Amino acid sequence: MNRKIIFNRSLKEILFTVIPTFFLVGLAIFIVYRFVNPAPPNHIVISTSSDEGDYNTYAKLYKDILKEDGVTLEIRPSSGAVENLKRLTDPRSDVDAGFIQDGIGETEDAPNLVSLGSLYYVPIWIFYRAPAPLNRISQLMGKRIATGQAGGGTSTLSFSLLKSHGINMTNATITHIGWQAAADALTKGEIDAAFFEATPEDPLIVKLINDPTLKLMSLDQAEGIVRQIPYLHHLVLPHGAIDLKKNIPAQDVDLVSPTATLLVRDSLHPSLAYLLLKAASQVHSEPGLFEKKNEFPVDKDYEYPLSDEAKHYYKSGAPFWQRYLPFWLATLVDRFIIVVLPLLILLFPIFKLIPRILEWRVRSKIYQRYGELKFLETQVSAEHDAKKNADYLERLDSIEDRVNHMKVPLDFSEHTYVLREHIDFVRGRLRRLLAAKDANLTPPKS
Repeated sequence: MNRKIIFNRSLKEILFTVIPTFFLVGLAIFIVYRFVNPAPPNHIVISTSSDEGDYNTYAKLYKDILKEDGVTLEIRPSSGAVENLKRLTDPRSDVDAGFIQDGIGETEDAPNLVSLGSLYYVPIWIFYRAPAPLNRISQLMGKRIATGQAGGGTSTLSFSLLKSHGINMTNATITHIGWQAAADALTKGEIDAAFFEATPEDPLIVKLINDPTLKLMSLDQAEGIVRQIPYLHHLVLPHGAIDLKKNIPAQDVDLVSPTATLLVRDSLHPSLAYLLLKAASQVHSEPGLFEKKNEFPVDKDYEYPLSDEAKHYYKSGAPFWQRYLPFWLATLVDRFIIVVLPLLILLFPIFKLIPRILEWRVRSKIYQRYGELKFLETQVSAEHDAKKNADYLERLDSIEDRVNHMKVPLDFSEHTYVLREHIDFVRGRLRRLLAAKDANLTPPKS
């Protein structure tokens, strides 16, 4: 049978069928948007360093960039990389992201953390006082050494370097004090050497390099060190790089360096991860004394797995919509494409079923009248009570009346006409049957 388009249908039937369908579709979309792929929050908490530290400085730049996209970056100062890692691994903490350096912590203790990539080099500077130049860490044996504040990133890494060269608390005097205290003690001659970990632009590093009473150790084993400790990198500070006029340093200096890394919890919304990667690219892509242009951010992290968002970002850049649309709109479109569009594709067969559902509803009404007609015909044939004749005819008239008032699409009109013919057929049969029964029940004349 050829079906006409849906506009030929009864309005009541259409509304009865289509409205629940659209309601269910809308409910499914709401559930997916709200619970399966919820909108990203507009607030991120990042753990940094002291107010004067590099981490805190960079976080402030991130904050300004994220603010343009309507996301608030809350900066949570800390004592440094070690505390940042503790906050990220603490399930009771609300910290979403944090700066750390390579060589801090064990990945087995932080299965919920992923890396957004390395951001910049953080060289290890070893300043010392000695009449003759020193070029190996092993030459610090027996000396007074400051390794940074206890529990900090500098202390952790410098102690590992000393240990790898056979130096420990039994054959050297190791002091755990902060950078400024170590610089003051070194200048006064209260210690022989001190480890620092900072960018070359750090004011304290610049001050120490320009101090004629101090020397900066150039590690002639730098390449060997990075082969033994794979998360370190061999850097060369060219002579004159700090001050060309004064030729500071006077010769090339070989250094080793970890990289600063941005870690996040794996529960961080993907859109926010991309936003942090965008901020990191804007802040850290410029060239420096050790970094080439666009060298960072990059995947140089040997310890923590790279997040899926970072893998995609370093391979293909930011998601397409985030390149050309405001963050909130890009997020909305992205969620629609990823979640709603496949859902609508899955629901397409349901929409195709709507005409069939309408047809089934109309047929069910016609079949219901046929059922009533058949039941009445069977009841008349089985019973022999002439007193119910009028009731039977009345019930038959009621069935016909419901058929006459039944609203059906035009392409089902022929079914109603056939049904009326069947009703007339049953009415005629009923009258003949009842007439025959009346004749049998009439007593013969005497």
